[in-house]
Amino acid sequence: MTDKRVEFVYGALRAAFVFVPIAAGADKFLNLLADWQAYLSPLALSLLPVSPGTFMRVVGLVEIAAGLLVFARPRLGALVVAAWLVLVSVNLVLGLHLDVAVRDLVLALAAFSLSRLAEVHEEGALPARAGHAAAGA
Repeated sequence: MTDKRVEFVYGALRAAFVFVPIAAGADKFLNLLADWQAYLSPLALSLLPVSPGTFMRVVGLVEIAAGLLVFARPRLGALVVAAWLVLVSVNLVLGLHLDVAVRDLVLALAAFSLSRLAEVHEEGALPARAGHAAAGA
């Protein structure tokens, strides 16, 4: 028997990490939510082999793919999203966007947590509530 509270958390995190990367990725083409190029650090800008706009569209495609990967293979996809968010945070720190960098590190931790929950979910062994386990003993 699985704990429905844990299943809810798994489902909520999975939905968030499917939707948010896809929406943020799509917005790299639309720039409705933010001027994404403004978040590129000076170091990143100096290393780009393409224009910042082109680079952000590539970033958008990567984010869309990551969201779709979370949908198809949550355990792996969540790890990809977590790693991606850590890299984004490094860029943000270099650009002195420290508040956003901290937020993205927390999101990376949440994505990593989703990967761990997906691991247990895939095994079909989400823990039973302690009260039920004790009652069955």
